[in-house]
Amino acid sequence: MHPPSTLEELTSWMNADVGALAPSLEAFIRERARELEREGAILGLSGGIDSAVVAALCARAVGPEKTLALVMPDRDSRREHMKDALDFAGQLGIEAKLIDITPYLRKLRVYRLFFLHRFPLPKKIKAKLAHKAHAYFERKTGKTPFSAGILGAHDSRFDAYLKNCTAYYRIKHRLRMILLYLHAERGNRLVVGAANKTEYRIGFFVKHGIDDAADVMPLLGLYKTQVRELARYLNVPSRIVDKAPSPDIIPGITDEEAIGIPYEKLDLIVLALEKGWETPEVASVLKIDQETVNRVEELTERSAHMRKIYVPEI
Repeated sequence: MHPPSTLEELTSWMNADVGALAPSLEAFIRERARELEREGAILGLSGGIDSAVVAALCARAVGPEKTLALVMPDRDSRREHMKDALDFAGQLGIEAKLIDITPYLRKLRVYRLFFLHRFPLPKKIKAKLAHKAHAYFERKTGKTPFSAGILGAHDSRFDAYLKNCTAYYRIKHRLRMILLYLHAERGNRLVVGAANKTEYRIGFFVKHGIDDAADVMPLLGLYKTQVRELARYLNVPSRIVDKAPSPDIIPGITDEEAIGIPYEKLDLIVLALEKGWETPEVASVLKIDQETVNRVEELTERSAHMRKIYVPEI
Protein backbone atom coordinates (compact mmCIF):
# COMPACT_ATOMS: atom_id res chain seq x y z
CA MET A 1 0.00 0.00 0.00
CA HIS A 2 1.40 3.39 -0.99
CA PRO A 3 1.88 6.10 1.64
CA PRO A 4 -1.14 8.38 2.17
CA SER A 5 -1.12 11.63 0.20
CA THR A 6 -4.40 13.24 1.28
CA LEU A 7 -6.07 14.03 4.58
CA GLU A 8 -8.69 11.35 3.88
CA GLU A 9 -6.01 8.70 3.33
CA LEU A 10 -4.10 9.84 6.39
CA THR A 11 -7.24 9.65 8.53
CA SER A 12 -8.02 6.23 7.08
CA TRP A 13 -4.57 4.99 8.06
CA MET A 14 -5.24 6.21 11.58
CA ASN A 15 -8.45 4.20 11.93
CA ALA A 16 -7.85 1.03 13.91
CA ASP A 17 -9.76 -2.24 13.61
CA VAL A 18 -10.28 -2.45 17.35
CA GLY A 19 -12.38 -5.60 17.05
CA ALA A 20 -9.32 -7.47 15.78
CA LEU A 21 -6.77 -5.43 17.70
CA ALA A 22 -8.08 -6.14 21.20
CA PRO A 23 -7.84 -9.97 21.08
CA SER A 24 -4.44 -9.67 19.38
CA LEU A 25 -3.07 -7.53 22.21
CA GLU A 26 -4.63 -9.81 24.81
CA ALA A 27 -2.91 -12.80 23.21
CA PHE A 28 0.37 -10.86 23.17
CA ILE A 29 0.19 -10.22 26.93
CA ARG A 30 -0.88 -13.78 27.68
CA GLU A 31 1.91 -15.30 25.56
CA ARG A 32 4.61 -13.08 27.09
CA ALA A 33 3.43 -13.99 30.60
CA ARG A 34 3.67 -17.67 29.69
CA GLU A 35 7.02 -17.23 27.94
CA LEU A 36 8.54 -15.38 30.91
CA GLU A 37 6.96 -17.82 33.39
CA ARG A 38 4.94 -15.17 35.22
CA GLU A 39 1.85 -15.94 37.28
CA GLY A 40 -0.08 -12.80 36.45
CA ALA A 41 0.19 -9.18 35.36
CA ILE A 42 0.76 -5.88 37.15
CA LEU A 43 0.39 -2.27 36.00
CA GLY A 44 0.28 1.26 37.31
CA LEU A 45 -3.27 2.60 37.14
CA SER A 46 -3.43 6.39 37.06
CA GLY A 47 -7.04 7.14 36.20
CA GLY A 48 -5.99 8.09 32.67
CA ILE A 49 -6.95 6.45 29.40
CA ASP A 50 -3.71 4.61 28.56
CA SER A 51 -3.39 2.74 31.85
CA ALA A 52 -7.14 2.03 31.86
CA VAL A 53 -6.83 0.32 28.47
CA VAL A 54 -3.85 -1.70 29.72
CA ALA A 55 -5.82 -2.75 32.81
CA ALA A 56 -8.73 -3.93 30.67
CA LEU A 57 -6.42 -5.86 28.34
CA CYS A 58 -4.62 -7.54 31.25
CA ALA A 59 -7.89 -8.55 32.91
CA ARG A 60 -8.99 -10.18 29.66
CA ALA A 61 -5.56 -11.68 28.92
CA VAL A 62 -4.65 -13.38 32.21
CA GLY A 63 -7.89 -13.01 34.16
CA PRO A 64 -8.98 -10.34 36.66
CA GLU A 65 -7.97 -12.57 39.57
CA LYS A 66 -4.37 -12.54 38.29
CA THR A 67 -4.18 -8.83 37.55
CA LEU A 68 -2.90 -6.31 40.10
CA ALA A 69 -3.10 -2.53 39.67
CA LEU A 70 -1.06 -0.10 41.76
CA VAL A 71 -2.65 3.32 42.21
CA MET A 72 0.16 5.65 43.30
CA PRO A 73 -0.92 9.27 43.83
CA ASP A 74 1.04 11.96 45.62
CA ARG A 75 0.06 15.30 47.14
CA ASP A 76 -0.13 16.93 43.69
CA SER A 77 -2.50 14.30 42.27
CA ARG A 78 -6.12 15.19 41.74
CA ARG A 79 -8.49 13.07 43.80
CA GLU A 80 -10.75 12.54 40.79
CA HIS A 81 -7.98 10.63 38.99
CA MET A 82 -7.41 8.38 41.99
CA LYS A 83 -11.17 7.77 42.30
CA ASP A 84 -11.46 6.99 38.57
CA ALA A 85 -8.62 4.47 38.87
CA LEU A 86 -10.08 2.70 41.89
CA ASP A 87 -13.60 2.70 40.46
CA PHE A 88 -12.43 1.21 37.17
CA ALA A 89 -10.40 -1.47 38.96
CA GLY A 90 -13.60 -2.40 40.78
CA GLN A 91 -15.51 -2.47 37.50
CA LEU A 92 -12.94 -4.87 36.05
CA GLY A 93 -12.85 -7.00 39.19
CA ILE A 94 -9.08 -6.66 39.55
CA GLU A 95 -7.17 -6.08 42.78
CA ALA A 96 -5.98 -2.51 43.33
CA LYS A 97 -3.44 -1.37 45.91
CA LEU A 98 -3.44 2.31 46.86
CA ILE A 99 0.07 3.54 47.67
CA ASP A 100 0.54 7.21 48.53
CA ILE A 101 4.07 8.09 47.39
CA THR A 102 4.05 11.46 49.20
CA PRO A 103 6.01 10.18 52.25
CA TYR A 104 8.76 8.79 49.99
CA LEU A 105 9.01 12.08 48.09
CA ARG A 106 9.13 14.04 51.35
CA LYS A 107 11.92 11.80 52.61
CA LEU A 108 13.87 12.56 49.44
CA ARG A 109 13.11 16.29 49.87
CA VAL A 110 11.58 16.38 46.40
CA TYR A 111 8.87 18.91 47.23
CA ARG A 112 11.52 21.50 48.03
CA LEU A 113 12.45 21.51 44.34
CA PHE A 114 9.12 22.99 43.22
CA PHE A 115 8.85 26.68 44.10
CA LEU A 116 5.06 26.56 44.65
CA HIS A 117 5.44 24.10 47.52
CA ARG A 118 7.37 26.69 49.51
CA PHE A 119 4.07 28.40 50.23
CA PRO A 120 0.98 26.98 52.01
CA LEU A 121 -1.40 27.60 49.12
CA PRO A 122 -4.60 25.75 48.14
CA LYS A 123 -4.17 23.31 45.25
CA LYS A 124 -6.36 25.43 42.92
CA ILE A 125 -4.16 28.47 43.50
CA LYS A 126 -1.03 26.40 42.87
CA ALA A 127 -2.55 25.17 39.61
CA LYS A 128 -3.23 28.72 38.44
CA LEU A 129 0.28 29.82 39.33
CA ALA A 130 1.76 26.77 37.57
CA HIS A 131 -0.18 27.72 34.42
CA LYS A 132 1.18 31.25 34.59
CA ALA A 133 4.77 30.06 35.16
CA HIS A 134 4.42 27.62 32.25
CA ALA A 135 3.11 30.34 29.93
CA TYR A 136 5.79 32.81 31.07
CA PHE A 137 8.57 30.29 30.36
CA GLU A 138 7.17 29.58 26.89
CA ARG A 139 6.75 33.27 26.11
CA LYS A 140 10.30 34.10 27.14
CA THR A 141 12.08 31.09 25.60
CA GLY A 142 9.86 30.05 22.69
CA LYS A 143 9.75 26.52 24.13
CA THR A 144 7.63 24.62 26.62
CA PRO A 145 9.43 23.37 29.76
CA PHE A 146 8.88 19.83 28.40
CA SER A 147 10.60 20.49 25.06
CA ALA A 148 13.38 22.52 26.69
CA GLY A 149 14.14 19.69 29.11
CA ILE A 150 14.46 16.84 26.60
CA LEU A 151 18.17 17.54 26.31
CA GLY A 152 20.34 18.93 29.09
CA ALA A 153 19.47 22.41 30.37
CA HIS A 154 22.32 24.89 30.14
CA ASP A 155 23.20 28.42 29.06
CA SER A 156 19.85 29.89 30.05
CA ARG A 157 18.69 32.25 32.77
CA PHE A 158 15.99 29.66 33.51
CA ASP A 159 18.49 26.86 34.15
CA ALA A 160 17.76 26.48 37.85
CA TYR A 161 14.00 26.49 37.33
CA LEU A 162 14.17 23.96 34.48
CA LYS A 163 16.57 21.61 36.25
CA ASN A 164 14.51 21.56 39.44
CA CYS A 165 11.24 21.17 37.54
CA THR A 166 12.66 18.28 35.48
CA ALA A 167 14.02 16.50 38.56
CA TYR A 168 10.73 17.15 40.37
CA TYR A 169 8.46 15.36 37.92
CA ARG A 170 10.82 12.62 36.74
CA ILE A 171 11.48 11.22 40.22
CA LYS A 172 7.74 10.61 40.59
CA HIS A 173 7.67 8.38 37.51
CA ARG A 174 10.80 6.54 38.56
CA LEU A 175 9.62 5.99 42.11
CA ARG A 176 6.39 4.50 40.77
CA MET A 177 8.43 2.22 38.53
CA ILE A 178 10.45 0.98 41.53
CA LEU A 179 7.30 0.21 43.51
CA LEU A 180 5.76 -1.50 40.50
CA TYR A 181 8.73 -3.83 40.12
CA LEU A 182 8.88 -4.47 43.86
CA HIS A 183 5.32 -5.77 43.83
CA ALA A 184 5.83 -7.51 40.49
CA GLU A 185 8.74 -9.56 41.74
CA ARG A 186 7.09 -10.37 45.05
CA GLY A 187 4.12 -11.78 43.13
CA ASN A 188 6.01 -13.09 40.07
CA ARG A 189 3.94 -10.87 37.77
CA LEU A 190 4.52 -9.47 34.28
CA VAL A 191 5.03 -5.68 34.32
CA VAL A 192 2.82 -4.16 31.63
CA GLY A 193 3.59 -0.59 30.55
CA ALA A 194 1.11 1.94 29.19
CA ALA A 195 3.21 4.07 26.80
CA ASN A 196 1.63 4.88 23.43
CA LYS A 197 3.35 5.55 20.12
CA THR A 198 2.64 9.29 19.97
CA GLU A 199 4.21 10.10 23.31
CA TYR A 200 7.09 7.69 22.80
CA ARG A 201 7.98 9.23 19.43
CA ILE A 202 8.18 12.80 20.75
CA GLY A 203 9.80 11.92 24.08
CA PHE A 204 6.79 12.67 26.25
CA PHE A 205 7.74 10.08 28.84
CA VAL A 206 10.37 9.64 31.53
CA LYS A 207 13.32 7.44 30.66
CA HIS A 208 13.45 4.56 33.17
CA GLY A 209 10.09 5.74 34.50
CA ILE A 210 6.84 3.83 34.92
CA ASP A 211 5.85 4.24 31.25
CA ASP A 212 9.29 3.32 29.92
CA ALA A 213 10.59 0.49 32.10
CA ALA A 214 8.33 -2.55 31.66
CA ASP A 215 8.40 -6.15 30.51
CA VAL A 216 5.91 -5.52 27.71
CA MET A 217 4.36 -2.46 26.04
CA PRO A 218 1.13 -3.50 24.30
CA LEU A 219 0.16 0.06 23.27
CA LEU A 220 3.51 1.16 21.88
CA GLY A 221 2.35 0.61 18.30
CA LEU A 222 -0.78 2.74 18.74
CA TYR A 223 -1.27 6.49 18.41
CA LYS A 224 -3.17 8.29 21.16
CA THR A 225 -6.36 8.59 19.13
CA GLN A 226 -6.20 4.84 18.39
CA VAL A 227 -5.87 4.14 22.11
CA ARG A 228 -9.02 6.21 22.59
CA GLU A 229 -10.86 4.06 20.01
CA LEU A 230 -9.68 0.91 21.75
CA ALA A 231 -10.78 2.31 25.12
CA ARG A 232 -14.34 2.76 23.89
CA TYR A 233 -14.35 -0.79 22.50
CA LEU A 234 -13.16 -2.11 25.87
CA ASN A 235 -15.91 -0.22 27.72
CA VAL A 236 -13.58 2.13 29.55
CA PRO A 237 -15.90 4.70 31.21
CA SER A 238 -16.52 7.85 29.18
CA ARG A 239 -15.41 9.87 32.21
CA ILE A 240 -11.90 8.50 31.67
CA VAL A 241 -11.99 8.49 27.85
CA ASP A 242 -13.22 12.06 27.47
CA LYS A 243 -11.29 13.92 30.17
CA ALA A 244 -8.20 15.91 29.23
CA PRO A 245 -5.13 13.65 29.46
CA SER A 246 -2.82 14.78 32.24
CA PRO A 247 0.50 13.53 33.64
CA ASP A 248 -0.91 14.62 37.04
CA ILE A 249 2.53 15.47 38.41
CA ILE A 250 2.52 19.27 38.42
CA PRO A 251 -0.70 20.96 39.59
CA GLY A 252 -3.03 21.89 36.75
CA ILE A 253 -0.79 21.05 33.77
CA THR A 254 -2.39 18.80 31.12
CA ASP A 255 -0.64 16.76 28.43
CA GLU A 256 -1.68 19.07 25.61
CA GLU A 257 -0.57 22.17 27.49
CA ALA A 258 2.82 20.57 28.19
CA ILE A 259 3.25 19.44 24.58
CA GLY A 260 1.63 22.48 22.99
CA ILE A 261 -0.32 20.58 20.29
CA PRO A 262 -3.71 18.78 20.52
CA TYR A 263 -3.39 14.99 20.23
CA GLU A 264 -5.74 14.76 17.24
CA LYS A 265 -3.43 17.03 15.24
CA LEU A 266 -0.22 15.67 16.76
CA ASP A 267 -1.09 12.08 15.81
CA LEU A 268 -1.60 13.01 12.16
CA ILE A 269 1.66 14.98 12.06
CA VAL A 270 3.63 12.08 13.54
CA LEU A 271 1.99 9.61 11.15
CA ALA A 272 2.62 11.79 8.10
CA LEU A 273 6.28 12.27 9.02
CA GLU A 274 6.69 8.53 9.59
CA LYS A 275 5.29 7.93 6.11
CA GLY A 276 7.94 10.17 4.59
CA TRP A 277 5.95 13.34 3.94
CA GLU A 278 7.91 16.57 3.58
CA THR A 279 7.23 19.37 6.05
CA PRO A 280 5.46 21.71 3.56
CA GLU A 281 3.21 18.83 2.45
CA VAL A 282 2.22 17.99 6.04
CA ALA A 283 1.47 21.62 6.81
CA SER A 284 -0.57 22.08 3.64
CA VAL A 285 -2.68 18.93 3.97
CA LEU A 286 -3.35 19.39 7.71
CA LYS A 287 -3.83 23.16 7.34
CA ILE A 288 -1.31 24.06 10.01
CA ASP A 289 1.79 26.24 10.01
CA GLN A 290 5.15 24.69 9.15
CA GLU A 291 6.52 25.83 12.51
CA THR A 292 4.24 23.31 14.26
CA VAL A 293 5.46 20.50 12.01
CA ASN A 294 9.06 21.55 12.59
CA ARG A 295 8.42 21.47 16.33
CA VAL A 296 7.25 17.83 16.14
CA GLU A 297 10.28 16.90 14.00
CA GLU A 298 12.55 18.60 16.51
CA LEU A 299 10.94 16.79 19.46
CA THR A 300 11.40 13.45 17.67
CA GLU A 301 15.06 14.15 16.90
CA ARG A 302 15.96 15.63 20.29
CA SER A 303 14.31 12.74 22.16
CA ALA A 304 16.11 10.01 20.17
CA HIS A 305 18.53 9.48 23.06
CA MET A 306 15.60 8.48 25.29
CA ARG A 307 14.77 5.53 23.06
CA LYS A 308 18.21 3.94 23.03
CA ILE A 309 21.21 3.04 25.14
CA TYR A 310 24.60 4.32 24.03
CA VAL A 311 27.19 1.56 23.79
CA PRO A 312 30.80 2.09 22.67
CA GLU A 313 32.11 0.27 19.62
CA ILE A 314 34.72 -2.27 20.72
